[in-house]
Amino acid sequence: MSLIVAAALLSARARIPASEASLLLAEATGRSKAWLIAHDDEVLPIEAATRFADWVQRREAGEPVAYILGWREFYGHRFTVAPGVLIPRPETELLVEEGLAAILHTPQPRILDLGTGSGCIAISLALARPDAVVHAVDFSADALKIATANAETLGTKVAFIRSDWATSVTERDFDLIVSNPPYIHPDDEHLHQGDLRFEPRTALAAAGAGLADLRRIVDAAADLLKPGATLLCEHGWDQAGFVREMVVAKELLPVQYRDLAGIVRVTGGTKPPKAA
Repeated sequence: MSLIVAAALLSARARIPASEASLLLAEATGRSKAWLIAHDDEVLPIEAATRFADWVQRREAGEPVAYILGWREFYGHRFTVAPGVLIPRPETELLVEEGLAAILHTPQPRILDLGTGSGCIAISLALARPDAVVHAVDFSADALKIATANAETLGTKVAFIRSDWATSVTERDFDLIVSNPPYIHPDDEHLHQGDLRFEPRTALAAAGAGLADLRRIVDAAADLLKPGATLLCEHGWDQAGFVREMVVAKELLPVQYRDLAGIVRVTGGTKPPKAA
C-alpha cells in the first residue's frame, strides 16, 4: 500500500485532521511533506507504519501532536517540549515581536523572562539579539532542564534561574521583562478540553480568576525595570483592562498590543524616566 493511501485510510479511521496526519507521517518516515507528495506511490515501510499507527492512536486519544513528536516550532525555531512544559503557541510570538521592538535601539539589552517553560520566548529573543544578556526564570526543575537543552541545541546563551517568579532574581535594571504566565480561571471548562487536558495545570491556571500571577509579575517588574524600560505580559482575551489597572497602580505607563484578530493580548508598561 502506498504512503499516501495508508496515511489517508488510517487518519480517516481515527478522525484526525489531514494536516496532522501528514505531519505525523512525515516524522514517522523521516521525510519532508514535499517528499511524501512527490513519492506518493512509495510503499510504507513496516517500522514507519507501526510508528505512524501508534502516533495516530495517541492523537485520537487526545494527546497533543507536540508531545507525541516531542517538539513544536516557535518563531522559526524548533523547540523540544514534553508534558512538563506548556506547548508554545503562535499567538505568543506577538510577545516576542513587541519585545524586540521595545529594545530595538537599546545596545546590549538586559532581558528577563518570567515563567520560561520550554524557554521559547527567552531563547527566541536571545537568537534575535545576540548582544543581549538574557535571564529566564521558572519554578519547575523539569521545565528548566528542557529550556536549558533547547538553548544548547539552538546555540544561544541564557542564564536560567529556578525561582518562584522573581523572588530569587538578584539582578536589577532590566531593559525588558516578558512573561506568558498562567492566566486561565481555575474553573474554566476549557481546561478539560483539547490539548489543555495534557498540559501542566500550573502553567495554565492561576488563582484570583486567573489574575494572581499577573499581579505578582507586575508588582515585581516595577522594581526590576530600569527607568525607560518595558514590561510585557500575555494574558487572556478578556483580561486587558484588569492588567492595565495593575500596571497603572504601579505607576508604569501602560502599553497594549492586539493580535491578528484585533484582541488585546499583550499588556504592559514602561517605567517612567528619572526626573532631570
